[in-house]
Amino acid sequence: MAKSNKPGTPAPASGQYKPSGGGKTEITAIQGKPLPPTPKPGQSWNLVDPTKHKK
Repeated sequence: MAKSNKPGTPAPASGQYKPSGGGKTEITAIQGKPLPPTPKPGQSWNLVDPTKHKK
């Protein structure tokens, strides 16, 4: 299971995040930038698709 990240904490990795409990909301977060508020109180963000970096 993916680690949940509370709103306002820095994103551990860049990529697409969805709120816990499902829903249609999906956000793009940048590593180190604070995660936004969730649609409903008590939810957290889960990384569903990490950004792939070209080397």
